Amino acid sequence: MAVVTRRLSDPQLAEQLRVAIARLTRKLRQTRPMGELTQNQISVLASLELAGALTPRELAEAERVQPPTMTKVLARLEERGLVQRAPHPTDGRQVLLSATEAGRGVLLEQRRMKAEWLTGRLARLSAADREVLAQAAEILDRLARESD
Repeated sequence: MAVVTRRLSDPQLAEQLRVAIARLTRKLRQTRPMGELTQNQISVLASLELAGALTPRELAEAERVQPPTMTKVLARLEERGLVQRAPHPTDGRQVLLSATEAGRGVLLEQRRMKAEWLTGRLARLSAADREVLAQAAEILDRLARESD
């Protein structure tokens, strides 16, 4: 697949990138097995893995959901043994949530499946296209890391 080199304005490029990233993200989300965890549950597990441990309120804020919604998600994850509660070390009214070993294993499997799917798609591309994507990945990562 050849790279098209037409000049786009910044707003046009932004829209093209937004659409392409959204499509790719949707495809990657579809690689998870049906009937398994919801995208919200996976996101909560990933947030806990990244943070180590969070209070339910911190987790709701990180996931940008209301506390009652988070309560339901956490209940499902706890039922499956993917999240555990521990007493807060300084505030007896609070608990800290963290991913269990099983929860981290689920995330690992999810990532493996996504990587396998994407690796298969990349193998269909030319070496030149893969090189362009490698450069684009670095640039996109920089964009994502920039603070506003």
